[in-house]
Amino acid sequence: MYTARIIVLIIALGAGGIAAYLVSGGAPDNKPHLAEPAPQLQTVDVLVAKSDIGLGQSVKPEDVQWQAWPASTASSTFIRRNERPDATTQIIGSIARSPFIIGEPMREQKLVRANGSGFMAAILPTGMRAVSTEISPETGAGGFILPNDRVDVILSRHEKNPDAHAGSNDVINSETVLSNIRVLAIDQAPKEKDGQTNLVGKTVTLELKPEQAETLARVRQSGTLSLALRSIADINIVESNADDQTRKRGDSVNVIRYGVSTPMTAQK
Repeated sequence: MYTARIIVLIIALGAGGIAAYLVSGGAPDNKPHLAEPAPQLQTVDVLVAKSDIGLGQSVKPEDVQWQAWPASTASSTFIRRNERPDATTQIIGSIARSPFIIGEPMREQKLVRANGSGFMAAILPTGMRAVSTEISPETGAGGFILPNDRVDVILSRHEKNPDAHAGSNDVINSETVLSNIRVLAIDQAPKEKDGQTNLVGKTVTLELKPEQAETLARVRQSGTLSLALRSIADINIVESNADDQTRKRGDSVNVIRYGVSTPMTAQK
């Protein structure tokens, strides 16, 4: 009986000793370690659009603001505060050659300083001309041609048919005289207004090279001009040369004899 008490006492003392060891810190530290702070991301202040800026819109002070931008992704074309601290006042009054969306970095390549010139003169690339000609809903793709679209200019004219009998109608020939031409404006609208999907006007302004401007001035006196809207995928297509663009015979003509229309293949 006495021996059993001694054994129990020894066990109790051993358990107490183990507990004291654990409490004193002998056990592994289970406390969570604080994560090391992440390295600070390097940023640079760049000038961005504070609101949407449309094509041809003059930049106002409330349209721009400085915004922190990751330095590793900041293009050299961005306007940086450490390089141009006065840029917010320097670009005021510039005209947007291309639209800006909110938050987009401002770039000099998309701005032009009018210096007193009108919008059209400001946005015209060097060496190009802005030439206007009359259109109608029938000759302007029903009003679905908008500024910055690409079009072909087609000339249709009446010609005498040497093989026709007396009293027969003339032959109507059509040919593409200008290809892949940029539309600058419809009437006085250099941009789409109020979310319209079409714009019906009486005058279209085209961006032309000097020799193309001469061609348009010549052919507009020869017949009726129509605009054929091209796919947006054709914007970057490079035509073979200017001469081919200015006189490209159409693939077919519409011959009308005695009121009967007959399509025929045109001679190249």
